[in-house]
Amino acid sequence: MRVKLKITGIVQGVGFRPFVYRIAVKNGLTGYVRNMGDVGVEVFLEGNILNVKRFMCDLSAEKPVLAQIDKIVKTVAAGKEEYAEFMICKSLQTVEFSGSIISPDLSICNKCLREIQNVENQRYNYFFNTCTECGPRFTILKHLPYDRENTTMQEFSTCNFCQKEYTEPLNRRFHAQTVSCPKCGPQAYLTTNTGKLIKTLNPIQDAGKFLSEGKTLAVKGYGGFHIACSTTIEEPLLKLRKAKHREAKPFAVMARNLAAIKQFAKVNPKEQELLTSQNRPIILLNKNTNYNLSPLVAPNLHNIGVMLPYTGMHYMLFDKNDDPAFVMTSANSSNQPIINDNIEALQVLGNTVDYFLFHNRRIAHRCDDSVMRAHGDRQVFLRRSRGYVPAPIRMKHKALRHVLGVGCELNNTSCILLEDKAFISQHIGNVENVETRTFFIEATEHMLRLTNGKMESLACDLHPKFTTTTLAIEWTNSLGLPLVRVQHHHAHAAALMGEHGLNELVGIICDGYGYGVAGEAWGGEVLMCQMGSTEFKRLGHLESQPLLGGDVSSKYPVRVAAGILQKAGIDIEEFLLQNSSHLPYGKAEAKLVLDQFRNGRVMDFVQSSSCGRVLDAVSAVLGVCYKRSYEGEAAVKLESVAFGGVDVLGLKPVLRGGVLETTDLFRVVYENRLKISVADLAYSVHVYLARGLGELALEKACWQGVGTVGFSGGVAGNQILASLIREIVEAAGLKFVVHEAVPVGDGGVSFGQAVVGGFSGF
Repeated sequence: MRVKLKITGIVQGVGFRPFVYRIAVKNGLTGYVRNMGDVGVEVFLEGNILNVKRFMCDLSAEKPVLAQIDKIVKTVAAGKEEYAEFMICKSLQTVEFSGSIISPDLSICNKCLREIQNVENQRYNYFFNTCTECGPRFTILKHLPYDRENTTMQEFSTCNFCQKEYTEPLNRRFHAQTVSCPKCGPQAYLTTNTGKLIKTLNPIQDAGKFLSEGKTLAVKGYGGFHIACSTTIEEPLLKLRKAKHREAKPFAVMARNLAAIKQFAKVNPKEQELLTSQNRPIILLNKNTNYNLSPLVAPNLHNIGVMLPYTGMHYMLFDKNDDPAFVMTSANSSNQPIINDNIEALQVLGNTVDYFLFHNRRIAHRCDDSVMRAHGDRQVFLRRSRGYVPAPIRMKHKALRHVLGVGCELNNTSCILLEDKAFISQHIGNVENVETRTFFIEATEHMLRLTNGKMESLACDLHPKFTTTTLAIEWTNSLGLPLVRVQHHHAHAAALMGEHGLNELVGIICDGYGYGVAGEAWGGEVLMCQMGSTEFKRLGHLESQPLLGGDVSSKYPVRVAAGILQKAGIDIEEFLLQNSSHLPYGKAEAKLVLDQFRNGRVMDFVQSSSCGRVLDAVSAVLGVCYKRSYEGEAAVKLESVAFGGVDVLGLKPVLRGGVLETTDLFRVVYENRLKISVADLAYSVHVYLARGLGELALEKACWQGVGTVGFSGGVAGNQILASLIREIVEAAGLKFVVHEAVPVGDGGVSFGQAVVGGFSGF
């Protein structure tokens, strides 16, 4: 019997060919296995029918842990048997869309970790120890197929020891493209902040000692550089905040092990599962009562972002010290992409850090850390990147056409929708400057090459001034393709439908800002959406409130609070003057705002239904946060305060004509701010919004005959709101969905755009 198999899925870079070789030999078959240029694998088998059947059973039952088989196309071949043995053949360059993709970067496996910790092993203290079950894939791949010569490992010729392992069928490094050792592989080295080499036999352990002593370092990982420092010494933390212009934004930390994390944070079973997975994301964990890290790490927050080491280098940083954790924050200038080049790192970070821990393997594609949190037993992506990209989001149905969604402006990604798979790019960031725009284009083009996706249309936001909108128009004009313009909150809702395979949905979509259908500022919406339609119904929303100064108010929430309080009939002169120090121009600005109100110019202010701005304004009224130094700061600090509170107000949501009113809520909060604890008032506000939005969505869902309510947008990352709305919806007997595979915020918009463009008939 002669059989040809075309296997698609995640089958390159995961030890799949060596696995096929072993089970073919075990079952007495001859033929070959080889990589295809489209990231699929081709297998040709010769042997008796019973042995082929056994092979097929082994193929499914014993496949490598990291492999995912999506489809096997089997063809019986004619002719006589011609192979005397089974071989791994040279890869083909043939490229077509197959739905296959390269594996994401994965953390070092336990077998490789034990080797670098074993003094008798040839790879003892070798920071780049990897095998077919671990290590970088996405960030080293220049082009397909996934062979060493197509990666940045091409520059390192294997020694006899590594070559022997590479060609030994029973070795776990059999055809491992990243195989290397201290003799032939990438090397780590330590320099001063001017690039002067520090002579040492143990550069990584010495770097760890420097961190423990209070020095700051730039550390090169898989997808870019981190800036690292102590989590217990204040001097380097203050230095780092000043250098990065990060007044209060929390730093992520890397802990030496799970036991160390439990010294300062609470860890539930779901969080432990995510922390210890080979994806190694940053997980937002609640601080515990024994929290003993510096308050400068995550100022005025109830939680802290924590990850475990994911490379040999990271583990070795903890070898010669007792520190529980080090700060490990992305190395980049403000709103710039993460740095991935050694020379650029010296130029940009030389005045920021004391030392550099380099290695000489180039990073082909930068990739920031993923960030997640657990809502009960469910995972929530705040940022989907390293460890998950480029693995696809698998959908229940095939799209009508191939679509590229370009996302929006902040925390952006792009998304390629091909049939029933959506390939979301790594985290790009804010596409507002030339550098990030260039990164966006490079990342999108690389993903198009990886998938060999032939675009049939593009999708973008409604906002006419977004960089991504301009790019989408340029690309559609040059390629002669149709362009679908998708309203921002509709895209969020469509992302929920696409992820969960829903035909219709009433979506609660809450964030800071989205361009409305007539150019309004939306952000607290209840929408009725159907799969396959570019249209949607706006069934309800939060009460529109004035934004004094437009976009400026998002940075200075005192302005938003003043507008709402004035609307509530409260004399805001005292409030503004008391808080004038939190405005950029102090009392002069406060008086100017007062004059605007007195001159009847309130109607000139931008009106917004934004949920994010409401939370910001409450934060300012309660004295929690007066200025936004990072995205969502006022709202996340309000959530942190609310975690210690109870609902003392017990306010019944006021709903009129599909609008949840918030003006009277502010009046009550303001009048009680000196009588009731800040924690209780903050929690009461969360309860009011959750009840109001939940009841509004339920009313509209019942009216529309829809059985599913969803919650999306940046505010959906708020644990209190998400859990309260879930309780309300499920208590009424309806299904409640949130994102688990797609980022809740703007990182998921590109996926939603692609869903609208791919499943609608225009």
